[in-house]
Amino acid sequence: MSELLFRDVVRNRHSVRSFLPDPVPADVLREVLQDAQLAPSNCNTQPWQVHIVSGEKRDALSKAILADDEAGRYKLDFSFDLADFDGVYRQRARDQGAAYYQAIGIAREAKEERQTATRLNLSFFGAPHVALLFMPEVGDNVRVAGDLGMYAQTFLLALTAHGLGGIPQTMLGMYADTIREVLDIDPSSKMPFGISFGYPDMNHAANTYRIGKAAIEESVTFHG
Repeated sequence: MSELLFRDVVRNRHSVRSFLPDPVPADVLREVLQDAQLAPSNCNTQPWQVHIVSGEKRDALSKAILADDEAGRYKLDFSFDLADFDGVYRQRARDQGAAYYQAIGIAREAKEERQTATRLNLSFFGAPHVALLFMPEVGDNVRVAGDLGMYAQTFLLALTAHGLGGIPQTMLGMYADTIREVLDIDPSSKMPFGISFGYPDMNHAANTYRIGKAAIEESVTFHG
């Protein structure tokens, strides 16, 4: 694979919502993880605890999460509700959702079809692997969560650079207890989100659209 420029990697990265079943070779996955390990963190604490789930264990985990979802059993380590977002932030979320459902041909009023599409999160959108990101609780958790975010972004960019794709999924964090139980993870490790990843199925409608980003003037203020 020819080496990509950094700007190409950044601009080609997008959230992948349909994957080919082919597993990522172990040597390629290790290179991605080595790249991600170089992410910055407060005082070089490197607080991320990453669990890569594949194969039969991945299938068992998805089955357990789907069962808990069906039964209405879920518990978040960290709160998340789109209703808490206001103004432009909520509008951006709505725009993203509308673009996705339009791309896969699901009408706004088709509630059952939308629910089915949402539950694809819990089967990892067909990805052969999922990276579950855990962290220790430290203070108010903001600094550690920021470190975890920098790790995740580096991981996502490394995936793109290796011809792979991924999608960060807050929804997986809603089943943190289930995931800890299935994978025998210490309850003191907290999980904000996971990242499903693999080779993108670029023929799937879910991967044919791109959502726009705000102009830098909306996010950046220059002083001096």
